[in-house]
Amino acid sequence: MYKHSKISSLEKMSVILTQTDTTVGFLSQNATRLYEIKSRKKSKPFIKVFSNFETFLACGNRVPQNQKNRIRRSKKTTFIVKNRAFRVAKSLLGSTILRNSPWHFSTSANESNKEFDREFCENQADIIIEDTHRLHENSSSTLIKINNLKRKKIR
Repeated sequence: MYKHSKISSLEKMSVILTQTDTTVGFLSQNATRLYEIKSRKKSKPFIKVFSNFETFLACGNRVPQNQKNRIRRSKKTTFIVKNRAFRVAKSLLGSTILRNSPWHFSTSANESNKEFDREFCENQADIIIEDTHRLHENSSSTLIKINNLKRKKIR
């Protein structure tokens, strides 16, 4: 079962720059800050990344019964259910901040429609989490829209 962890309000409002399971990303529980950083339209929501499938369910989310195993076993895959995008991904880094938070909004670390610029990203982030492999761009997650009857690969 999901344990409620104590996270300081500073950590909840912070924007974290880190290597995600797919590419360099901004993570935060504050979507407003992410919209500002990315100069992104508010009509385009962010992906919500959960630390594990149990936490995803404990936060009141539901998915079609016949898709649960697919989601539980997926790697580097974002799912859309009823126009809400989410991914279940364990942090690759041993960061206490990432480990203690059950979920984050996630987006690629760049300005909208631009390439990764380390200087820009470091200036926007409140916290930078990096290991010896450094921050590097990789391909984004696979994007699959699912419902009770079918699934459709979007990206």
